[in-house]
Amino acid sequence: MSLPKNITVLIVGAGPAGLTAALSLAHHRCHDFVIVDAVVEGQNVSRAFAIHSATVEALASIDAADGLLSRAIKGKSVRITSRSSQIFEVKFDPLKRHSVHPYALYIPQNVTELVLGQKLQSLGVQVHRPHRVVGMKQNEKDSRITDVSFEDGQVIRARYIIGADGARSIIRTIAGIGFSDPEGPNLANNPLTQMIFADVTFEPEPVDPLTLEGHLNATVFSGNLFILLPFGNRFNAALTRDGEPTMRSVFRVGCGVPLKNGEPLHTPPKEYIQDLIDKYGPACITSDPSLNPTPVKVDQLVWSTRFRTHSAIADRTFTRFGAAIFLVGDAAHIHSPLGGQGMNLGIRDAIFLAEVITKHIQASVENPVVDDIMLQEIADVRHARALEIIGFTKTLLNLASFTYDSYAWWMPCSRASIRDLILRILGRFDYVQSKVAWSLSGLGRR
Repeated sequence: MSLPKNITVLIVGAGPAGLTAALSLAHHRCHDFVIVDAVVEGQNVSRAFAIHSATVEALASIDAADGLLSRAIKGKSVRITSRSSQIFEVKFDPLKRHSVHPYALYIPQNVTELVLGQKLQSLGVQVHRPHRVVGMKQNEKDSRITDVSFEDGQVIRARYIIGADGARSIIRTIAGIGFSDPEGPNLANNPLTQMIFADVTFEPEPVDPLTLEGHLNATVFSGNLFILLPFGNRFNAALTRDGEPTMRSVFRVGCGVPLKNGEPLHTPPKEYIQDLIDKYGPACITSDPSLNPTPVKVDQLVWSTRFRTHSAIADRTFTRFGAAIFLVGDAAHIHSPLGGQGMNLGIRDAIFLAEVITKHIQASVENPVVDDIMLQEIADVRHARALEIIGFTKTLLNLASFTYDSYAWWMPCSRASIRDLILRILGRFDYVQSKVAWSLSGLGRR
């Protein structure tokens, strides 16, 4: 597909952040933009799965929430459990006092991208694929334009560039923007440094309160964490589109992999997932009859992946490289998946940034050399938000990685047992539940 030679805004990357940047530009009546992506089609795996209240509100503000609301599971709570009992439950219902969306939407990332892409198509906008950026340089005739070159030899001259091209962002690299952990690589020895996620079905299907739709379950183990999220069968066609769709309920599972076990394969097999479930999962989904009176086994492995939990942030999210260049989503910041904050922050980055870019474009019509103050201000605000989220997710990661090892022979308690006791006590108070729900929702750090 041929690309235009001149464009006002070029969006590189068509994940959730890139798609919402395009939707936000269109909503604010900026139509002179192009969105490109390096791959032939979007993600066909589930990856991120939670959209919090603040993000739903932001999407609704650009008329892009309805499709997600109609497809997603409206999450009621997050439960923290041991293998056999509940420790703490964060209920989202108290958010009614603050938002018309008092829930988290549980929906696989590929479905999120599908819905956002369909909304964009309804506005007459197509993602141009596959177009891989390989170079950028300042235009020789106009110092506020950048010539962006692609692998197929095409060149676009753009005044604004939004880099939404992921953690290995070529836009960030060419622009010379650093990307590192603001506190240094201090997660290297964390027990949850490496994790796996997978979508699976079980035989027989487990019957337990933990397997009911609408609840995200986090089972704590000594130095480990196991995630269980029931998807039911509403996403089956999207999750298994490369194969025969299963009629069984699909469950998202995630688990830390102890460093002593070595590095897991890039796509861990069913047997590997089963072993982690039996060692660390809640009793209701294990195949161990000593834990589960009705043993269950993984029937179909729909998808699996490994990843490392590390944090990094771009030195700056706005720079001049001829054009005004911005970074959003994983190109701007990455961090632990605990709390489900990454995709949410990227979406909000994109929505708010696109609004300001539109204002800057309008101002430049009257003054072609308008200053970059408003652009720098929004970049500074989003950078500060990312730093907050990195700190928040590191705290969650550290709490989740506590072990049940005693401090010493003369002190028969551990950090994990103290954590669990405190959570059991605090969980009795509605105020505490409301504060935790508020923190997860993003409403206090839009």
